[in-house]
Amino acid sequence: MSSTTPTGSDGPEYLESSAGSPVERSGSSGDRRKRFIALGGLAGLLAVGGGAVWAATSFLGTGAQPAEALPAGTLGYVSIDLDPSGDQKIEAIQTLRKFPEFKDKINLDTDDDLRERLFEEITESGECEGLGYEADVKPWLGSRAALAAVDVGEDSPSPVGVIQITDAGKAEDGLANLVDTCGGSDDTSTGGWVVDGDWVVIAETKEIAQKVVDQTGEASLAEDAGFATWTGEAGADGIMSFYVAAEAADYLAELATGPGPLGMLGGVGALRGAVDPYSEELTEPAPTELPEEVQKVLDNFDGAAATVRFEDGALEIEYAASNYQPELTKHFTNEAGVDLLTGLPDDTVAAFAIGFEPGWVDGMIDYVSSMMPAEEGMSVDEMIEEAETETGLDLPGDVETLVGEGIVVSLGGGIDADAITNGGPEEVPAGVTVMGDAEEIQAVLDKLKESAGPEIAPFLEVTEADGHAVIALQDDYRSKLEAGGSLGDSDIYQDVVEGDDAQSVLFVNFNADDDWLTRLAEDEPKASENLDPLAAFGMSQWIDGETMHGLVKLTTD
Repeated sequence: MSSTTPTGSDGPEYLESSAGSPVERSGSSGDRRKRFIALGGLAGLLAVGGGAVWAATSFLGTGAQPAEALPAGTLGYVSIDLDPSGDQKIEAIQTLRKFPEFKDKINLDTDDDLRERLFEEITESGECEGLGYEADVKPWLGSRAALAAVDVGEDSPSPVGVIQITDAGKAEDGLANLVDTCGGSDDTSTGGWVVDGDWVVIAETKEIAQKVVDQTGEASLAEDAGFATWTGEAGADGIMSFYVAAEAADYLAELATGPGPLGMLGGVGALRGAVDPYSEELTEPAPTELPEEVQKVLDNFDGAAATVRFEDGALEIEYAASNYQPELTKHFTNEAGVDLLTGLPDDTVAAFAIGFEPGWVDGMIDYVSSMMPAEEGMSVDEMIEEAETETGLDLPGDVETLVGEGIVVSLGGGIDADAITNGGPEEVPAGVTVMGDAEEIQAVLDKLKESAGPEIAPFLEVTEADGHAVIALQDDYRSKLEAGGSLGDSDIYQDVVEGDDAQSVLFVNFNADDDWLTRLAEDEPKASENLDPLAAFGMSQWIDGETMHGLVKLTTD
């Protein structure tokens, strides 16, 4: 391998892929593929594979971060830190070792070098025989890495990996040895890298890697205002960070109207024309322009970020994104549903709550109508007329009456799988609580009884409790819902729910009803043992002006 530095500058070093004279190899295309896999695999396993398997074992601490080694125009970014000294690493491993499967299969201790374990995963296939972590990797490999999508002027954004290094000279030799040992070749057209300060930038070619370095020299992602704004909105640092730039929406629009397959975009395929489900080829030409409402959604997107962290024995994911569909989200900012949820019985097993602003049904109909292609199939008005005929309801007014200002669907204690199987719905301790007028709701349900049949009709009865309506499958659970409780004041609820701002909440208490989930899995001892450490799960979402927020949290005992 050779390395060069531009004359008369202290710029980055260019790393070639061969060491000394070229080595003759057969199957050069396979070698090129292995070469890029060897390079990309190192960054990928650190940033993504490491995220899936080891994400719960590190802490994104202070010091240099991968965003400093990427340009300000980066479209998407995911980073991970494998710092063995991180405080959250200790917290994470202690938490994960509560689960027998993790302890038996992965068996990490708090003082283990996570980079070495990742190296073992990379070389497990046997294609890197002779490569040793202590001698060939540890002397230069740092703790931080990232994968990114960067626009460097190619036909599409380029996948780029950045890896922190501790010694540039040793990194040169180490990378060359890694590529050669794991299937490299003298062909430099596929897979290249550039060492730049404390980082190595990896791309499909050395030329692309150099373009990334050059752009970063002008302005780094860490200096980008959008990156700072959205990662700040996503809260304190954690084990992994994700970022999507506003410009990513522009690229999505180009994909949706341009030639070539959309691939991973899936659902956007309908925007480009009909697709043969067997050949996956377009059977109709793609539109040259996006529908106005779709383009409006993309124009409104201003960025997003998320952080994964461990805190006090809990796995936490916090995210924030621009409110790119304000015409839709404005209908769901009422906190009435969450207020009802906090007043549920203390032994509630699970509940979902959401609130509605007045006129939300009409607003949703208008929104859906605006997104539907003109003159294709039934119109929204025709769909409503058909639904009215089949149900006897007066739409959309009866729907708004049914759900009121807010609604909670809940499950209480006393879950008996055998009784439910043998006895039917009346054995399920489930119910619905609505912030609305009980008499008006009953009038709507009476219309449904005629089309629902005699088996369903008994469950369409409403009672009133302290200003709200209650519907339940089981009389005992109905009484509990009418009596209410103080679930929102309990520690287990407050541990997983963002109580001050949430406008919709999903809450699950694994400790309720005699550890109901563990109990239901008792016929599968291994599953039961691994479910036992779970305490509670919460997902909270809210809109704050032009920003959507969310918090997902899983706690353990």
